[in-house]
Amino acid sequence: MTRIDTTFAKLKADGRKAFVAYIMAGDPDMPVSLEIMRGLPEAGVDIIELGVPFTDPMADGPTIQLAGQRALNGGQTLEKTLQMVRDFRTGNDETPIVLMGYYNPIYSRGVDRFLADAKDAGVDGLIVVDLPPEEDSELCLPAQAAGLNFIRLATPTTDAARLPKVLQNTSGFVYYVSITGITGAAAAQATNVGPEVARIKAATDLPVIVGFGISTPDTAQEIASVADGCVVGSAIVKQIADGKPLADILSYVKGLSDGAHRG
Repeated sequence: MTRIDTTFAKLKADGRKAFVAYIMAGDPDMPVSLEIMRGLPEAGVDIIELGVPFTDPMADGPTIQLAGQRALNGGQTLEKTLQMVRDFRTGNDETPIVLMGYYNPIYSRGVDRFLADAKDAGVDGLIVVDLPPEEDSELCLPAQAAGLNFIRLATPTTDAARLPKVLQNTSGFVYYVSITGITGAAAAQATNVGPEVARIKAATDLPVIVGFGISTPDTAQEIASVADGCVVGSAIVKQIADGKPLADILSYVKGLSDGAHRG
């Protein structure tokens, strides 16, 4: 069992939903980013989704695109992102870390080298949004063999014919994208999300976590109530972009996590 599997088992035993928080590695710089990351578990975050900055993101809206640009301009690299994970692990060996990004930096590093380094650093799972199931041999299957969860995204346009293919080699959890479009583009609606989550859960035993379009404690609670938990990314990244003090950022995250846990 990975840390992700252990976390969901514990949450289920406690009758609680999961809260996943996304931040961009190296935004606004690596020391501040690491400080924020270290504060997330105490703010109620069950799983940390750590963005790997990339020049050409296809799923990210303007808020996260700009975060990636700030990180890249500050010299953030894949190696420095792995170092952030190593540094985080010196004080926390329990909270799962999922790297979210795109295949190009991994391919450039070399899949075998990347997987060995990621596992050694303390990474638990991967979300690589530009590798469809047809390319599972590229990274998904090697990642699973290395002991890392490979988390797949399902969307409102993932129909009944496509869903089994999406779920085939997914592990850890399924990330349901609540809206059509990019991150931060619209608000998630529990009335729309609920039936879709039920459809996915009928086809898999994996937890289903909902992301995109969640920015308030009430929305986090509503979405978590119809799923196994929720993810917040753009709204947290915006707090960082606005230059809010660390305490204020973590207080905002705590409000969101409390909402999700109430769900």
